[in-house]
Amino acid sequence: MTDTAARLLRLLSLLQMPREWPGSELADRLGVTDRTVRRDIDRLRDLGYPVVAAMGAAGGYRLTAGSALPPLILDADEAVAVAVGLRVAAGQAVAGIEDASVRALTKLEQVLPATLRRRVRVVGAAVVVRAGEGPTVDPEVLTTLAAAVTNRERLRFTYRDATGAESRRHTEPAGVAAAGRRWYLVAYDLDRAAWRSFRADRIETPHPTGARIAPRDLPAADPSDYVAGRRTDWATPEYQVDVTIEAPRGRIAGRLGEEPDTLRADSNATCRLIATRDDDPTWLAGQLTSLGVPFRVHDSPELTAALRALTSRLQAALGDRATARARSSVSDRHR
Repeated sequence: MTDTAARLLRLLSLLQMPREWPGSELADRLGVTDRTVRRDIDRLRDLGYPVVAAMGAAGGYRLTAGSALPPLILDADEAVAVAVGLRVAAGQAVAGIEDASVRALTKLEQVLPATLRRRVRVVGAAVVVRAGEGPTVDPEVLTTLAAAVTNRERLRFTYRDATGAESRRHTEPAGVAAAGRRWYLVAYDLDRAAWRSFRADRIETPHPTGARIAPRDLPAADPSDYVAGRRTDWATPEYQVDVTIEAPRGRIAGRLGEEPDTLRADSNATCRLIATRDDDPTWLAGQLTSLGVPFRVHDSPELTAALRALTSRLQAALGDRATARARSSVSDRHR
């Protein structure tokens, strides 16, 4: 093996196996001399790979864990296994690793050959994992969203709202965030000239347009803060919240953007949110109603007002639809 770069990659692939390699065996595998192996080992060390050498008849070279993670070399089967595992992790929204799972999956799938990407999709479709509570998201959608954010490309997609109505959206993605076992795309909606957060499980057929995104300031510290209602363009004063929720604490934790220790278990079947909030009460009202369980507000004029406003909007929407159906029915009878 005379090509130095190819030889180094082959040597690195061998060293990533959990064993010690005598210099003579590495030389035989690579078709070079022991001296060339020593020089190649030094090159890998210069690149940041922690290769250690043990002296003696039973000694040899091995790759150890270092203080930083150098690039890894994966063969085809290993790449497929890692990608499938990341797809499962991304779809489950495991606390603490959900964002990292999507970032890693996006990077890996962007460099996988087409044949391996097909294998990942086939295996991923066959693997059945018990879904957690709430809607699930297709990892294909997540990686497309994350890639558009990374590449700073405009994105078009079909979006279904809470009533099931569909609309086409043309957006400039700013980030993907996980909150309360759900994924959200934070993006600037070009047609509506406003920032929006979109639930990823309601996004269909996303595709980047290739058009680059001009710099635009997100009105929040980051996409996670935006999803949690902590926007920098709102001067929302602090308000008190005291709400009893008829569901176990473990089912609700993390879904209301609460700080640690503000969601307390009252019993095995109920929990109580007691906190001082500085976000938008309208956002919290929407999150509470989306839980799908009964709740009672004990003392919070701001949250009560937001719930009443939300109720009025929902009633108006249902009234408009009922009126439209009645008019349609009358029109049909007169034909």
